[in-house]
Amino acid sequence: MTTSARGARTPAVLVLEDGRTFRGRAYGAVGETFGEAVFSTGMTGYQETLTDPSYHRQVVVMTAPHVGNTGVNDEDGESRRIWVSGYVVRDPARIPSNWRSRRSLDEELAAQGVVGISGIDTRALTRHLRERGAMRVGIFSGEGVADEASLVERVRQAPQMTGADLSEEVSVTEAYTVPAQGAKRFTVAAVDLGIKSMTPQRLAERGAEVHVLPATTTLEEIYALSPDGVFFSNGPGDPATADHPVELMRGVLERSTPLFGICFGNQILGRALGFGTYKLKYGHRGINQPVQDRTTGKVEVTAHNHGFAVDAPLDEVSQTPYGRVRVSHVCLNDDVVEGLELLDRPAFSVQYHPEAAAGPHDAAYLFDRFVSLMEGQRA
Repeated sequence: MTTSARGARTPAVLVLEDGRTFRGRAYGAVGETFGEAVFSTGMTGYQETLTDPSYHRQVVVMTAPHVGNTGVNDEDGESRRIWVSGYVVRDPARIPSNWRSRRSLDEELAAQGVVGISGIDTRALTRHLRERGAMRVGIFSGEGVADEASLVERVRQAPQMTGADLSEEVSVTEAYTVPAQGAKRFTVAAVDLGIKSMTPQRLAERGAEVHVLPATTTLEEIYALSPDGVFFSNGPGDPATADHPVELMRGVLERSTPLFGICFGNQILGRALGFGTYKLKYGHRGINQPVQDRTTGKVEVTAHNHGFAVDAPLDEVSQTPYGRVRVSHVCLNDDVVEGLELLDRPAFSVQYHPEAAAGPHDAAYLFDRFVSLMEGQRA
């Protein structure tokens, strides 16, 4: 019996911490899992989503109704494994169809032990999360699933995302190097807080030799590379717990080395500058989020995956220990801070994913902006 056939017959139930439940069928591995329920609005790019380390300890609800149509290939993964704690879809593809497909999404989830559920009303679930906010959830599948009341209590005992320090859990333990494509122009030290593989590739395309370093790396180890620039990646967890990356970034700012941060790296920069961070009600996740670049006035469609944000004043220049800083990008849906730019030092960050894996290429210029900072520092 195939995994898909087994899942089509195996009952499953999704239980939220507020008691709301949804019954469906097993998808992927059969068993149980816990995490934070979040929704992603991307219609494509599910393989990149699943392998994004920023989704560690989260159960992802796909708002697109049909998922798995193109199967799974061996090229599009953004890290060494699937990181989501669970996966929720409405109508899984029965037969994947793509010339690069090697296996079905159902088979891949099962092979990696990812418990999912299908056949539920994901629109109703998404509306519930949008109104009530992201919350803890459990997925339980198999015969003889316990009564819902006892399952709710088990979900409520699961750890919350607030206060979670997760970047070291997803980071590499040993440094590795991504060579520059063509002539080497720069050396970049990239602090891996949950980096996606396409990010160093985007830098390598611009002539950077990228040294990807563990989250536990020290300032001395960074500067032993004589970097032209330092990059802080995306990653999971609560930025309020990330004290080591914050101190590391302050050391880079003190040396005025060109600095670029994305997603979690944006929150780390916010903290390094003295701003607070806070948890969004349901976050931004997907590949269709509108953001305005306040420098150019251009509106970009961007890829997001974050549940926390920086608490910085939108319409004034702030004074920090490292000089003046302004909010450079803002989300047009809800005015969330989407970027920071220092005016007296070569450093900036954005809250979204400019590597476009998956997603639009509107924000690719940010890598060029980082290159310009490194060129300017040399000059």
